[in-house]
Amino acid sequence: QVQLVESGGGLVQAGGSLRLSCAASGRTFSRYTLGWFRQAPGKEREFVAGFRWSDGNTYYADSVKGRFTISRDNAKNTVYLQMNNLKPEDTAVYYCAADSRVTITELKRGDMDYWGKGTLVTVSS
Repeated sequence: QVQLVESGGGLVQAGGSLRLSCAASGRTFSRYTLGWFRQAPGKEREFVAGFRWSDGNTYYADSVKGRFTISRDNAKNTVYLQMNNLKPEDTAVYYCAADSRVTITELKRGDMDYWGKGTLVTVSS
């Protein structure tokens, strides 16, 4: 089983940047599809960014395209989310997730086997 632990959240002013990390323990996820999701208070969880192993492509929600970048370091078994030009609307608990195989639809839906407990990002105006 894979355990995921997010870190790097905090308070940042609008226009600032944060880098979230998700460290995995257990089986290496070098060939896993990885994703970042977020949930704001009173809202449903939404897809933010993902890396799909089977096609080697990255995927982004329209709301973060051009501002956020997902990357991975297989040697460290860690996935990152670089967040630039943050907006108050980005305030949410951010979760990382992993799965051995998912379709693009499943990735964007958040149908993943393994989840972290989240890290809070608060963006002030």
